[in-house]
Amino acid sequence: MSNRIIIDAHLHLWERQQGEIEGKPVYSIGNGKSMFVGEIRQMMPPYLVDGKNTAERLLANMDYACVNGCVVTQEYMDGNQDEYLLKVKDKYPDRFRICSLYEERDDFELDGFDGVKICAGRLADQDLKKLLPVFQRICDAGKFVSIDMADGDAQVDDLQWVIDRLPNLRIAIGHFGMVTTPGWQRQIALAKNQNVYIESGGLTWLFHQEFYPYPSAIEAIREAISICGVEKLMWGSDYPRTMTDITYKSAVRFLLDTNRLTEAEKDAFLGKNAVRFYGFKNLTPLPEIGNML
Repeated sequence: MSNRIIIDAHLHLWERQQGEIEGKPVYSIGNGKSMFVGEIRQMMPPYLVDGKNTAERLLANMDYACVNGCVVTQEYMDGNQDEYLLKVKDKYPDRFRICSLYEERDDFELDGFDGVKICAGRLADQDLKKLLPVFQRICDAGKFVSIDMADGDAQVDDLQWVIDRLPNLRIAIGHFGMVTTPGWQRQIALAKNQNVYIESGGLTWLFHQEFYPYPSAIEAIREAISICGVEKLMWGSDYPRTMTDITYKSAVRFLLDTNRLTEAEKDAFLGKNAVRFYGFKNLTPLPEIGNML
């Protein structure tokens, strides 16, 4: 048994996918495929034949990969999953933290949720300063913000402006600052602020052309450590979309196997930082499950 606690800080769940991008629908058509703005895309592993991306299927993957807890974020392309996520949190309170979805309306949910997801790069008006009342409400409720920012540094100054006014607001910046785009280091540098962290959801997607074991992704983690320190970085898988070419266990294994991170850095990046940021409790290491290989 490993003594390491592992937290997945960025993944997605749904019972029914019914979203949209740029006014065009996104929905499951079976066998892991979805209609995505007029094109058929493999949105999930093909064995998810019914299009349901449920907590139970995720937990089976988590148990096999020895992942103790997770944070369910949301995306416009999947449709609002608030109702389903509340059921998941009620059923598995120790292993899940959940985000409601901010959809550019004042009636976004807070009750029962741990945080709020803001798809900042998809906002109709991408000036984050105009969302100060939204950030204030989240902060006053003691919730965190999960935010995917526009590529590069387009929204960095705006978010710093918000942080300066709400220094107690907990913010997790997603997709490792969109690490493969110019200016990503400025997103990482926002984590120099006390309550701002970076999570790596989608890291294997961003370095997909290089593929396993993602040496450039590891070097990007090393560069981020040099910018804000390892104590501000958290692992995320972006399950299930990233699982169309790799397994969930592989999304953890490339980090466990690298010699470019110390064991203490792996402990921090894979779990300790997320336990602190998201407030996980009562987690114990999971037994490793042998396979037929």
